[in-house]
This record gives sequence, C-alpha cells and structure tokens, in this order.
Amino acid sequence: MDHKMIAKQFLITGITMAVIAMILSILFRIQLAYPDKTFPLLTTLLGRFAPNGRISPDFYLALVTIHGTIMVFFVLTAGLSGTFANLLIPLQVGARDMASPFMNMLSYWFFFLASVIMLSSFFVQKGPASGGWTIYPPLSALPKAMPGSGEGMTLWLISMVLFVASSLMGGINYVSTVLNMRTKGMDLWKMPLTIWALFLTAILGILAFPVLVAGVVLLIFDRSVGTSFYLSDIVLNGVQQPFEGGSPILFQHLFWFLGHPEVYIVIMPAMGISSEIMSVNSRKPIFGYHAMVYSLIGITVLSFIVWGHHMFVTGMNPFLGGVFMITTLIIAVPSAVKTFNWLATLWRGNIRFTPAMLFAIGMVSFFISGGLTGIFLGNAALDINLHDTYFVVAHFHLVMGSAAIFGMLAGVYHWFPKMFGRMMDEKLGYLHFWLTFICAYLVFFPMHFMGLDGVPRRYYAFTEFASMQKWLTINTFVTWAAIIAALTQFGFLYNFFVSIFKGRKATQNPWESNTLEWTTPVEHLHGNWPGEIPTVYRWPYDYSKPGAEEDYIPQTVPYSQTMSSNVPHDFEDNPVGLEELNKFTSTLKANEQVK
Repeated sequence: MDHKMIAKQFLITGITMAVIAMILSILFRIQLAYPDKTFPLLTTLLGRFAPNGRISPDFYLALVTIHGTIMVFFVLTAGLSGTFANLLIPLQVGARDMASPFMNMLSYWFFFLASVIMLSSFFVQKGPASGGWTIYPPLSALPKAMPGSGEGMTLWLISMVLFVASSLMGGINYVSTVLNMRTKGMDLWKMPLTIWALFLTAILGILAFPVLVAGVVLLIFDRSVGTSFYLSDIVLNGVQQPFEGGSPILFQHLFWFLGHPEVYIVIMPAMGISSEIMSVNSRKPIFGYHAMVYSLIGITVLSFIVWGHHMFVTGMNPFLGGVFMITTLIIAVPSAVKTFNWLATLWRGNIRFTPAMLFAIGMVSFFISGGLTGIFLGNAALDINLHDTYFVVAHFHLVMGSAAIFGMLAGVYHWFPKMFGRMMDEKLGYLHFWLTFICAYLVFFPMHFMGLDGVPRRYYAFTEFASMQKWLTINTFVTWAAIIAALTQFGFLYNFFVSIFKGRKATQNPWESNTLEWTTPVEHLHGNWPGEIPTVYRWPYDYSKPGAEEDYIPQTVPYSQTMSSNVPHDFEDNPVGLEELNKFTSTLKANEQVK
C-alpha cells in the first residue's frame, strides 16, 4: 500500500503495455509499407490472423484499434498519471502517504486487471476489438458486424469499465491528498507545478470518465438486450435489422465528451513534469509561475466545451460548429502562454543538459509543432478536407503521443534516483533521446503532406488507388523510421532495468533541487520522513537568487536564514517578516556608510 511501490507498479506495467503497443504498430506499418508482399514469419507469429504471410484486413483494423487504446489509456493516462501522481503528490506536498492507501492499491490492481483483459482479447477465436480506438457504432454495437465486433469487443468494454474504476479511485485519492494533507506552510501557491498539473488532471478525470461508462453501458444494452440507442435502419448481409430510432451521433457526443478532456488528461502531467525539470536544470525560477497555474486551470475548464470539433463532419448545424470552433481556438491561448513561459525559462539559463532536460525540451518541441496543426483542424471549413486523413494522425501523434511520451521519459530520468536509489546511465540516455527525437519527427512529419493530399487513415492498403500510389515510398520510409525508433526503446529498457540493480548509487539530492521529495532519505521507508515532516517556508523555484550563497534554496529553509537574498516580494503575506527585512536592510546600509 506504500505510494512509492504503487508508483513503480504503475510505471513498469505502463512500460510493458507501451512495448506491446509499439510492436502492434510495427506490424501494421509493415502492412502499409509492403501491401503486396508476403512474410511467412507473420504466419508463424500470428497464425490464422496472417494467412499466407499477410495480415488479414480484419486483423489490421484490430491492430490499429488495440494500439490506439493501449497508448491513450493504458500508457499515457495510467502510466503517466498513475506513476507520477503516486510518487510525487505525497512527497512534494509533505504527506506520509495518500489519503487512502488501500484505495490506492485497489486503483493499481483494477488497472492491472483491465490490462490483462484487454490483452486477453488476442486469444479469443475471432480476435480483438475492431472499429478504431473510438469504437464507433455500428461496428461496436452489432456483434455480427465483423469478426472484431464479437467477444473481442465485449472484452474491450469490460476492460474499459475496470480502467475507469481504477482512474476514479486514483483521482479521488489524488484530489483528497492535495487538498487535505499538505504539510505545515505548504499553501496552494507554494506547490510545485507538477502537483498543480496532477491535481487538475485528477479533477478532469473524475468529471469526464463517468461519461464514457454511461456511453459504454448503453452500448452493452444495444449489443445484448436489443435496445436502439445507437442503431437505426441497419441492413446486415441483406437482412433488415429490427433497430430503429437510435443515433450513432449520440455515441460520438458521449465518447468525445470524455475524449477531448482525455487529451488534456494525457498532456497536463507531461506539462507539469517538464516545467519542474526545466526550472531545476536551467537553474532559474520558472517564468510566470502564477500564469502557468492559471493557464492549467484555463485548460481544465475549457477542455469540456470543445468536444464538438471532432464532429464537424457529422452534419451538425454550422452555427454549432462555429461555437465549437471558437472555443477550440480559445483553448490555444493557455497552451501558448505555457509555451512562451517555457521558452522564457530556458532563455539565458545556466542550462545543464541532463537526459531529463533534453526530453523536457523535446516535449516542448513536439507540443509546438503538433499544436500548430491543431489550429488547422480546429477550423470547421478546413477540417472538412482534413478529417480522417493522415493529417489528423500526424497532429495528435506529435502533440499528444510524442509530447506526452517525452514528458513521461523526462520524469523517469529525473525521478529515477528517488524511485530506485540509483542513477541511470547518462550516455545511453543521450543516445536514447537523439535517436527517438529524430525518428519521431521522421515518422510523423511526412504524414502531414499525405493528409493534405487526401490520403485517408486506417486503410489497409493504398495500392488500389492510382492517385495514392505515389505515397508508397513515403510509407516505406516512415515504417523504417518507426522500426529504428522501436529498436532504440530496447536500449532504454536495458538502461532502465540494469540501472535498478547496478546503477551508480544516488545521493540524497543529485539535481540540487528545492522541492520536498529530495529531503527524504535515499533508502525508502514507509512514511517518507524518519522524524517530523519538514515545514515549508518558500515557493519551490528559488534558483540563482541574487545575494544567496548557493544557486538553490530548498523550500524548507526559513527566510530568517537567508536575509542577504530576501526581497520585499517574499513577504507579501507576512508583515512581520517584511519589518525584519527592512531592519536588516537599514543596518546593512548603515554599515556600508561606516565602511
């Protein structure tokens, strides 16, 4: 039930799921690169799903579906929030453990069970769920629609309900801990940006995930009981089905009401982690701390009123499309504030390029390049041309996939000493960053141009279309870049697992950081601090403060011990402290005159 152990469980399960999703993506990329070739090895590996050495069209869609589901939910949501919320919230706010350690433990085991059920769908007769990770009806609502609509889809739905239960237990715990268990002196404006990001992410999850469960329950009714929530006028194999009055658009509304906050549930922890790492390794205070917090709050609120931009082409009223377009463009503002503040934090900093710092800067790079294309897709008129093309794939794999993964990897490199008491190999870390960074751009950047030319996503092969055959060479290039990127991750896995046992032993505060987690001993103990929990006196970003003896002042150092570096702003809520500072300054001036 110890939060540090649960964080490790989430991390290692998330890494395992990421490797599985990566292998699935390589399988379907091989099909896209070589649509007319046969690979006998595929039949050996996949059996009936790859007859005669070629992946079957049904199984291709299943690969795309499970890859997307695992990455969005099981890696980027649970792997990122589950790991770092569990590790950092008690340590950075000064608590012995989570509000409910038992519920925290249940949260992990529900997640683990959901993962096992999701993967078990590969072993049912007709294969795993097919229909894209968004599981739109009718493919998800009619068990006989295609092979992947049968037992595989049922397992997908059960897995997701368990996953949501896990997220809710975790989220309630995170919010309760941040609100009720902060140490003495730790008010909300002294919390690190990581805690703000994880706290607001948990609120988003608590509000958005139940809507998915509602949508899934109605889907189960349609599949099993014969209701018509999402089905109407369906003809299956020439036979008119008895469904009438339902609407697949209803499912899209319910799904995207979760699905759009979901992309911020994925990216906000990465934003918080990167902000913390950039400040520590620039040896500078984070630029615009209050603006960073307000922009996170702005994203949290606005994310609930933009879901309709996924549905511009469903035939919605143009006026409604215009409303969603405006809210979508407005949500770019807090994101732009964050980007500006990250760049301003780096500007003229005394930067240490640790692997964690490189991954944090890489996260900003992907967030900018992927975010800019979101402005294209947020425009209703442009979206009609770009919807469901490779442009969309490129956009969200950069802004959500790559940026969030880089934020996660930055966090792993930075807090590895805290988790395991040892250091990771820096040289392998640099190699991992550069190869992954270059390959990610080589994979996803060319897809923008395919999308602009109208190449649709999720198609099994493009050789049927004369106008699209010219993109086959690009597909081959992208596939080889993806294979190199995948092989690079095995270097990271080697570094990660070997360093747990054989890495150089870490000191208590290897990065010279200010936050509370580095005041705990290297050896783990239940309860985090052996004696009293330290009291907090200052905000977490006092780096390179003029007049200070060292370039960092931990949060636990009282202002009375750093009189030479104090400024009036430090005492805006403390009149007694301000009076002492004025006395100290007057004495200093008098001594100067005597000299």
